[in-house]
Amino acid sequence: NFTDHMLCIKYTEENGWEAPEIKPYGPLQIDPAAFVLNYSVETFEGMKAYRAADGTINLFRPEKNMQRLATSSQRIKLPEFDQEQFLQCIKELVKVDERFVPDEYGYSLYIRPNFIGTEPNLNLMYSKEALLYVYLSPVGPYFPRTVKLYANSQQARAWPGGVGNFKLGGNYAPALKPAMDVVAKGYDQILWLLGDDHYVTEVGTMNFFIFWTNADGEKELVTAPLDGIILPGVTRDSLLSLARQWGDFKVSERRVTMPEVVRAVEEGRMIEAFGAGTACVVCSVSEILYEEKKFAIPVDPSNPDAVFGPLTNRLRNELLDIQYAKTPSPWTVPIQ
Repeated sequence: NFTDHMLCIKYTEENGWEAPEIKPYGPLQIDPAAFVLNYSVETFEGMKAYRAADGTINLFRPEKNMQRLATSSQRIKLPEFDQEQFLQCIKELVKVDERFVPDEYGYSLYIRPNFIGTEPNLNLMYSKEALLYVYLSPVGPYFPRTVKLYANSQQARAWPGGVGNFKLGGNYAPALKPAMDVVAKGYDQILWLLGDDHYVTEVGTMNFFIFWTNADGEKELVTAPLDGIILPGVTRDSLLSLARQWGDFKVSERRVTMPEVVRAVEEGRMIEAFGAGTACVVCSVSEILYEEKKFAIPVDPSNPDAVFGPLTNRLRNELLDIQYAKTPSPWTVPIQ
């Protein structure tokens, strides 16, 4: 379900950006030969608006989404846009449809900015016409349960020198069939492995975190580094920042291989693992299938019905309290 209105801003190389328009939600009129339809010249973002207990509506670190959208659009030769002005337009759209922002804690208004090449031209150059548009959708908790992962080393979501670190539509379509294949096998998401050493990269469309006692005997929260393969998630960056502020354990961004994960599970050093992203915030992992063998991942040994591990739950609660303005933070940005 989508809200009543959307934001559209057209661009042509000849005239530059036109005036932003907030209009009733509805179909786009687009030429069949548009770059986006033929060559996937498209990037997008995922953000949320949150209603605080006092009724105010806030965004969460929206400048990070604007920066990532700009970086992604540069990679596919879309025109530059003013990030601050575009963010202000998004705020105005949310104000128009603010009645759709849920009141309940854990629920929010999803914001989907899209940036597409619209010039009707089959030449493989760049699109001299473009459209920025945004629509909204009320959403609830994404994964209110643990997830089971299927480790995939036969196919790659991203690779060195590729575009895995950009939020491009073309990155997602090739992953749909593998994702549906593992769902048919009873699993929720793919744990993407890369290379001969089975480097653990991402889980589905989320960043992947491991909390364990590492081989040196240290408690460590670890996730893959931003090495050009990994998408620089806003939630990822926020969780790393929170964990580092606590100072309770080592926090690392480094390569981890699946054989290392297996050893940690077999030696009882795995504490918990989770995926993280805007849609789900965090979701705990309870099982990984790797090379036809199932590995149980601890969630909360003290509570067999738990859907979040203790660390996952702590991170989730602290992040949600910031997003819903229970905890004051510069990350919370009012739409007013």
